[in-house]
Amino acid sequence: MYIEYKGNGVSGPARIGRVTFSKTGKSLYYRGKRFARMKGFKANYFDEETGEHYWISGCKKDGTDALYSNSVEIDEDVREEYWAEIRRRSDLNGVASLNSPGRYSK
Repeated sequence: MYIEYKGNGVSGPARIGRVTFSKTGKSLYYRGKRFARMKGFKANYFDEETGEHYWISGCKKDGTDALYSNSVEIDEDVREEYWAEIRRRSDLNGVASLNSPGRYSK
């Protein structure tokens, strides 16, 4: 999933990582944090502990997940799957970050 912290603006640090969903599907978990759905324009989840806003969505096949220019880190445990199954570029398995829109850096 694409996970972007919104902070005080419309663009913030972003990651590609694996999330898990609650049994009801109303909240999800990532790196020990629990996120609940919210209605919003630039954010669709909030951290239940801190109230901070995030945009969390499925990854785009073309790598243009960030609405605004942003660097996106790819978690090591999903890197191979991301490049092989989502981007169809298994030759880039070692690439750990994207420079929007969809560009990668080795």
